Amino acid sequence: MLENPAEELSNITLSEFTIPTAPPDFKSGFIAIVGRPNVGKSTLMNQLVGQKIAITSPIAQTTRNRLRGILTNSSAQIIFVDTPGIHKPHHRLGEVLVHNAQAAIKSVDVVLFVVDGSVTSGGGDRFVADLLSPGNIPVILGVNKIDQISANKLSPDRSTLDSYAQVAQSHGWGYVEFSALTKVGLETLERSLIDNLEPGPYYYPPDLVTDQPERFIMGELIREQVLLLTREEVPHSVAVSIDLVEEKPKITNVLATIYVERDSQKGILIGKKGSMLKNIGTAAREQMQKLIEGQVYLELFVKVTPKWRQSRMHLAEFGYRVE
Repeated sequence: MLENPAEELSNITLSEFTIPTAPPDFKSGFIAIVGRPNVGKSTLMNQLVGQKIAITSPIAQTTRNRLRGILTNSSAQIIFVDTPGIHKPHHRLGEVLVHNAQAAIKSVDVVLFVVDGSVTSGGGDRFVADLLSPGNIPVILGVNKIDQISANKLSPDRSTLDSYAQVAQSHGWGYVEFSALTKVGLETLERSLIDNLEPGPYYYPPDLVTDQPERFIMGELIREQVLLLTREEVPHSVAVSIDLVEEKPKITNVLATIYVERDSQKGILIGKKGSMLKNIGTAAREQMQKLIEGQVYLELFVKVTPKWRQSRMHLAEFGYRVE
């Protein structure tokens, strides 16, 4: 459990909300969602809290920050910590991401270890399992993407699932199969998570789904569209800063800067006659309007900052700090 959960509420203004007193049998706690890159951790958290708060893309290592999602029902409040995918880092940014993911494991009540059930368990999964095995924190092995295992629903291929069941059994972990995409098995997963929590208070107001400010999520929505629209051309050399959010009665003005490491990446982001930047802005604006439930005017700029992923100063400036 976090040493001082009250300190973690600093990102939101609680004076606008009311935190009720929990009944005696109410459960609550912090659950870290960990696993290799691109196993569906962010998609899962979005489905569990019922709203898009974490960006997703087919590209690995999309998540960079420990984003919290909050699920509250009549019997429990779960604070999910969506962590960056655990991988072998190749630059300072990667080292920070992996460190923060590992730190999350030590500061929660339960760990949900998510794996890709469409492929057999491998070395990357064993690496994460070894990180988790020495701890005293309850672990649930969540096998995602079961919808992709077999087109033959009458006789699905169990070999991949069995490889993960053996991992869970050997460590004495809980085990749940599900699909974050189709929501199959999510009710079972939710019950299993709650069963592993202790009685506790409301940490957040019941209607809250994340502790992150809107500015942070806006920046992530822009970065998501860069990943989706440019794919391998401009992968993880992108950072986004929200420079201005101006709320007016009928529209919210947002100015943001997209940072890349090379001039060639800037050219790709802008595109011919600004076409790519326009597409990124249009798609991100549509997502922002869903977020704030109102009209948004979004203006984007692109700036080259060489080797920012290797710079401690720039990493801190863009919000990537060691936790």
